[in-house]
Amino acid sequence: MAIRKSEVYSWRLTPGLKAELEERAREEGVGLATLLERISRDWLRAKAAASSEDEREQARIKAAAMRAIGTLRSGDPELAEKARERVQERLRARARQRPD
Repeated sequence: MAIRKSEVYSWRLTPGLKAELEERAREEGVGLATLLERISRDWLRAKAAASSEDEREQARIKAAAMRAIGTLRSGDPELAEKARERVQERLRARARQRPD
């Protein structure tokens, strides 16, 4: 069953590319319009597949990050400041323990 085509689109090509496309269409025994439609459809499918793959990868990264987010949750809004102070205290204590 042939799909009825009603839309027309034109664009400029270099003479070399046009010749290559026409040659390929002849080799495959199809018209140039059929070949261009096939190429366009294949490209769109490939982009959709790549996009879907990117979305899966982003979901995997987000899931991995979410496992770590909130692990230091304490409800203490000054937790980060206190942590900084404690680390500085420990570093000063170590510095005092080192022989000069």
